This record gives sequence, structure tokens and C-alpha cells, in this order.
Amino acid sequence: MAVLKILVPLLIGLGAYYFYSPESFSAEMVKGKRVLVTGSSTGIGEQIAYEFARMGANLVVTARRENLLEKVVQKCLKLGASSAQYVVADMSNLTSAQEVIEETKSKLGGLDYLVLNHVGGVVGFHLFKGDMEIVKQSLTVNFLSYIQLTSSALEMLQESEGSIIVISSMTGRIGSPFNTEYSAAKFALEGFYSALRTEMRLRKINLYVTVAVLGYIDTENAMKAVGDRMSLVPSSKEECAQKIVRGGVLRHREVIFPYWSQKFVLLLRDWMPNLVDQLIGKSYKVENIH
Repeated sequence: MAVLKILVPLLIGLGAYYFYSPESFSAEMVKGKRVLVTGSSTGIGEQIAYEFARMGANLVVTARRENLLEKVVQKCLKLGASSAQYVVADMSNLTSAQEVIEETKSKLGGLDYLVLNHVGGVVGFHLFKGDMEIVKQSLTVNFLSYIQLTSSALEMLQESEGSIIVISSMTGRIGSPFNTEYSAAKFALEGFYSALRTEMRLRKINLYVTVAVLGYIDTENAMKAVGDRMSLVPSSKEECAQKIVRGGVLRHREVIFPYWSQKFVLLLRDWMPNLVDQLIGKSYKVENIH
């Protein structure tokens, strides 16, 4: 009970700050900006592209499936994008990731926002059976390709005093059972980009990093992965994308979505880690995971 007396007012205060921050946000802040969104043929990446399009950005979207990218580009243009183009790429190939940045520079002439969202490797809940190839695949797509894209885009982002928006998840803050390789990659992302943010500040370079910490979102891939394996209610991908873009444009350190449920668990993790482990365990239907 004593812990709850401390937690409740603290959460109310944090929520009030989060939702009623006096910072102004408008489409004019984004109009004409040059934006690259990875993993943008479906899901959260697609919705992020649409959010930037509504505000008049110049967009490059990238993913593996050209037919879906073509549809995303057409919708971006209808929504008001100043321009919209696509690059087909497979992020399991780091050379391909580097070429995406070269293509973006050719198409846009520079870059203001690098949005890193793509996911790959073996996605979904499964037992860890010691297969190192699965580990390597996950780290390559979900971590190393992010670093390759960042490294290749660094000069452009420094020139524009731009921003990097990294899509992470709760699995990068709290270890996710039955998803060990993906969780490892997200933990690595959090470490790299929090360090990079501080390094840029110490070097007095005006390049900012926003990390989005997401819970269960109603994307097709996430809902397919969860299926009958967990007892969870998903949150809206459209609202999620809105929060991410707003936080990235305003240069927030992090975006947590959905805020209340995720923030509470993160606070509880530091004070009562064993309780958090128990709570997380109760949400899994272990008998349905193979």
C-alpha cells in the first residue's frame, strides 16, 4: 500500500506532463522537410509515412515489397505530401541498407528525419532452442541495419541538424520470453541510440534522437504474431503513429505508447522486478508456444 501511495501521484504527474506539455506542434514544422521511413509498406511505418505526408513532407519510403510501396506512395501524394518516392530494399543485406541512403540523397538532396522502423528475421513467439542463425538474422535486421543506415546518413543529418526516430518496444526495456532474439536486438538499439544522443550533445552537434517504446499495437504482423499466445488488447496503430511523429518533431527523448500501461510497468520494474516477471508471465499462454 505504501508503494501505491507513492506511485499513483507520481504517475498522475507524469501523465499530466506528457499529455499537457505546453510545446506547440504544427504541420508547418514539417512542411517541406525530407523524410526517410523504413519498413513503411505496412503497419506503423506506413502510418508514420501518412502522418508526415499530411504535413507536406518530402518522403522516401522503403521496404521489400514494391507493390505495397507503390500504394503507399500514391496515398502519401493524395494526403498532401510535397513529394513521395520509394526504394525497394532488404535490410538483411547491409549493403542494401547503405544503398537506401545513397538513393535517398539522390532523390531528396539531403535528409531531415531518419525514421528507423523495419523488422525482420524470425518474428513471433517461439521457444529458444539454441539456433545461432536465428540470433544472427535478428541482430542483422533489427540492429545492425539500423546502425548502417544511421552511419550512412550521419553526414546529411548533421548538415540539416536533423533527427533520428528509432522505433523500439517494451521488449527493449524488459526481457521478452519466447522472443529472445528480437528482445536482444531491441536492447542493443536502446543502448546504442541513448549513447549516440548523449555523444551528439557532448560534441555540441545539433542532431537529436527520439526512441519510441511501444507496447502491443494492432498491426497485422503484431496481431498475427500474438494470436492465441497472449492475453492482450492491442492499441491503435494510427494513434501510435501520431504520437511518434509528434514526439520526434518536438525532439522528445522518448515516446511511450500506450503511455499509462507501459509507464506503470517500467516504473514497477525498477522497484519490484520479481512482481513484474510474474505479471508478464501470466499474460502468456505457454501451451500454445512452440
